[in-house]
This record gives sequence, C-alpha cells and structure tokens, in this order.
Amino acid sequence: MVLQLYSDVFPSKRSKANVQDMVLLHGWGMSSLVWDEIMPDLLKYFRVTVIDLPGFGRSSVPEGDYTLDYLSKHVLTVAPKKAVWMGWSLGALVAMNVAINESDRISALISIAGTPSFIQREGWSYGIPVDVVDQFSRMFDEDVEGTLIRFLALQAKGSRSQREDIRKLKKMLYFHGIPAPQALREGLNILRSVDLRGAVPGICCPTLHVFGDHDHLVPAQTAQGIKKLMPVSSVVRIEDVSHIPFVSNPESFLLSIQEFLSRCRA
Repeated sequence: MVLQLYSDVFPSKRSKANVQDMVLLHGWGMSSLVWDEIMPDLLKYFRVTVIDLPGFGRSSVPEGDYTLDYLSKHVLTVAPKKAVWMGWSLGALVAMNVAINESDRISALISIAGTPSFIQREGWSYGIPVDVVDQFSRMFDEDVEGTLIRFLALQAKGSRSQREDIRKLKKMLYFHGIPAPQALREGLNILRSVDLRGAVPGICCPTLHVFGDHDHLVPAQTAQGIKKLMPVSSVVRIEDVSHIPFVSNPESFLLSIQEFLSRCRA
C-alpha cells in the first residue's frame, strides 16, 4: 500500500512571478488546521502548502516503521521543490531533519517551539524529564482521548489567552476526529528518542527559532542551548504566550517572521 499523504496548496495573492513557496508542518496530536489563524496573512506573500503528517488530520493511517526519517520522506513527496519551511513542535523536528538531510529543498527554516531534543539529556537541561514523558505515554495507553485533552491544556498553560486557546485547540482536534492511535503513539516515541544536537549545527539555510516565554513543554530557556549549537541562527521569544504563539498572539508572531524573512531577502 502506498501512503496517501494529505496536503493542500493555497495560491498566493501576489503575482506568480514574485511568489515564494512555504511549507507548514503541525505538531503532535493536531492537524494542519492549527494554521488557520495566520493563513490569511501568509497568503499575502506566499503560496502555502499545508501538510497533515501521516495519521493526523486527513492523512492516511501510516504503515511501516513510524520514524522521523519516515515522516520526512513522505512530507518531501508532496512539498514543493524549494520553499521556506515552517514547523511547530513535532513539525519543527521534521523540518530540522529535512534541513539537515535535504538542504537543497529549504530556502529558510522557521522552528516554532521546536528543539533538537525534547527531553533532558546529558549536557542538555532544556527538555522535559524523561520520566515525565514515560508517564505521559502510560496515560496515553490507558486513555487516548483524555490524554490528548490534557496535552492541549498543557500547550496553552501560562498563556494570557489560555482559556480561549484551549477552546480553539479542542475545536481543531475534533474537526477531523481523533488521530490514528499508531501515529500518536509512535509520534511520542519520536519526541522521546530523537536527538539532533549533533546534526543541527550543519543546517546551512537561514534559521529562525520562535519560543513562547511561558511554554511548559519547550521552555524559552531552550534559546540558550540553540544559540550554542547554531550561533548564526535567529531567536525570538514572545511574551505572554506558551507553546502555540501563532494562536495566542498571531500579530507578534507574524511580525517576528516577517522581520526575519525581510533580513533573508536583504
């Protein structure tokens, strides 16, 4: 069986001669609907390709080994040949992996609440303790839907618009139904096991890392570790938001990426 990955291409409002492609990759548990808040502004400047990772949203349930390379391979099959790649959380990890292994496909990389290692490791204190991730995995095995709802709340925790953010995320979650259990379970394994710290210094395209000051999953202090690994990358911290800055404060988020991309073009 060939995996049929769902993607949608939204034409830019600008003339075709000036248009640039952008690829959007969502995070664990969600779908490409997370980008709806900022899509109208992105379409002023880009031809946008939104992709549902395998097993999420409208993407088919995956077969075979569900690994980071697996996700990267199938995303590349539907992505434009050259584009700005913007990934959030798990999607940021996929985008980093593509930038490492397929550098000719990425003109610029924007990582939102992303990190080369989501868990704490020796020499990396910026992640989540591994026992917390293991406990979360056990909760998932007992109650898939309940674990997803708790995860949504954790993503919004600390944001000034916390209640409204949770309401929006729940609406997005149920629009396509609960993601495939295999994709959820193996996605957690990717977040637990992958460590790209040794590879991200080799990313050669312009890179922006966006963090929320109140993020309880990828703390804003991760910016310090990122700057050590990638000294020439750009880092932005947005105040009063948590793990979903483009939902909690789309204005500040869009301003940050517009300034970054303007510097890239200059």
